[in-house]
Amino acid sequence: MSLETFPYGNHDLQTVTVAKPYPARAPLHAENTDNESGYWVILIHGGAWRDPTQTSTSYLTPALRLLSSSESLESQSQHITGLASISYRLSAHPSHPQDPSTIESHLRNARHPEHIDDVQLALSFLQRKYKFGERYVLVGHSCGATLAFQAVMRSLSTQPGMGSGDGYVPPLAILGMAGIYDLRLLRDSHQEISAYQEFTEGAFGADENVWDAVSPRVVMGEEGVEGWKEGRVVVLAHSDEDELCDVAQSEKMKEFLGVWEKKSERREVRFLPIKGKHNEAWEKGEGLARGILFTIEKLQELGI
Repeated sequence: MSLETFPYGNHDLQTVTVAKPYPARAPLHAENTDNESGYWVILIHGGAWRDPTQTSTSYLTPALRLLSSSESLESQSQHITGLASISYRLSAHPSHPQDPSTIESHLRNARHPEHIDDVQLALSFLQRKYKFGERYVLVGHSCGATLAFQAVMRSLSTQPGMGSGDGYVPPLAILGMAGIYDLRLLRDSHQEISAYQEFTEGAFGADENVWDAVSPRVVMGEEGVEGWKEGRVVVLAHSDEDELCDVAQSEKMKEFLGVWEKKSERREVRFLPIKGKHNEAWEKGEGLARGILFTIEKLQELGI
């Protein structure tokens, strides 16, 4: 499987890695090149907005290997037209310091809204290049799940004309893997561990009102996730073995999404239990691949 990486900005981290088309040895995949019937899958890696060891390619490749080769996954993976993984500018990490002379295009010093700006720019780039419109599943792990939901919040949109054709079009579905949906709640649930306060301040500053304003579970009404008109399916995947992000994040997000779900008969919010520690879902690939196929199955059941 060959991967191709494209820049969508001037920073070293502003890239997208794309896997398309599927290999010829998987004929079901090779036949599905129609953006009107298949789905793109767009991934956003986690790492607390700051971990340089988590990258777009490291997040993509384990699940891609399973999706493109395992016979047991053929049933839904045939509907995947292409996959892409977004790299975005990172905040500073105390365990990964940079030399003061590091040039600007390589610096890891991003602060909100730069992370979500990059995700929106990457989506715009991919939609212009591959013309898939709304027919994609946006997948994020941990803070990547935060970014996935922030991408459909109108209050955080920096792309003019979001949903009108001038900017990017939001997705049909979101898959959140071990996601962070309420920043203040995450910090409060781990008050004994200073790192939670530190990485949240590192990405969003010390003003906790800002934390609330960017938390997908907190922002109500049309400016938040409730205003995501294009959305049809949300899957929230979480493991009871997760040692870094408690399951209350996903449970409370599912409850919060009840209003959004009820606004249309063709919408569904599902909780998907997975196994393993926080990063094992994507490091081993099984949990991430299962979540992707489960989300596509829900779209298929709705006839979308």
